[in-house]
Amino acid sequence: MTNSMYQSCIQACWTCAQACEMCASACLREEDVKAMARCIELDRDCADICSLAAVLMSRDSELAKEFCALCAKVCRACAEECGKHQMDHCQECAEACRKCAEECERMAA
Repeated sequence: MTNSMYQSCIQACWTCAQACEMCASACLREEDVKAMARCIELDRDCADICSLAAVLMSRDSELAKEFCALCAKVCRACAEECGKHQMDHCQECAEACRKCAEECERMAA
């Protein structure tokens, strides 16, 4: 499988990583930051994992499929947590995470 076959998943991972970084930053500016702690933690983990998944797919790593399975799991957890919060940045992040999870699940299959 060449990295061009990964293109939609790579794009979803980069989009998700960016959404998670933006969400974490916005959560840190919320009035009750402690209430957002789990969201921030998952945003940061998800952003890092999505970025690495994109890199592994770009280089056509033999670990890409396994890593995409893990990435999907983290994205699902992040989407669930962000989805609990009504702020626009959390809702946008949850949507990006769901899309990324779907793409990664396809790649891992």
